[in-house]
Amino acid sequence: MSLEQEIKQSKFRNERHKSIVNIVYTYNWIMDHTKSFLDSEDITPQQFNILRILRGSYPQPLSTLQIRERMLDKMSDTSRIVDRLILKGYATKKICNKDKRLVDVSITDKGKKILEKLDERSDEMEAVMAELSDADLKALNKLLDKVRKSY
Repeated sequence: MSLEQEIKQSKFRNERHKSIVNIVYTYNWIMDHTKSFLDSEDITPQQFNILRILRGSYPQPLSTLQIRERMLDKMSDTSRIVDRLILKGYATKKICNKDKRLVDVSITDKGKKILEKLDERSDEMEAVMAELSDADLKALNKLLDKVRKSY
């Protein structure tokens, strides 16, 4: 369905305006699908993002500042999300040996297992892009990179 049909708006100021609205609408559409996918494991997209960051750095722990720098959603309250992951047993934290003002955060085996379980179902999550060919996806990625360079 076209953007115009989805949001019931037929006129835009120009193609730039329509593109911005389309990107925002599509982001929210993808996030709704992502949230539904992650609900099966009772984790949020931000928790999923942090777990993937921690798995990527494993066995090296990361400070909450390093995690925040790598997060997709820079506005997230990293410390609060890490605390929730700790309560679920997916992460641990301890005082940093080098700088007592920082904490080191690491993924646990339970955290790695939840990611492995979700990895097995990655086709479901990526299905939102099923209508696009590999060439389309490469072009889309190139265009999105170009958007971020232009500002």
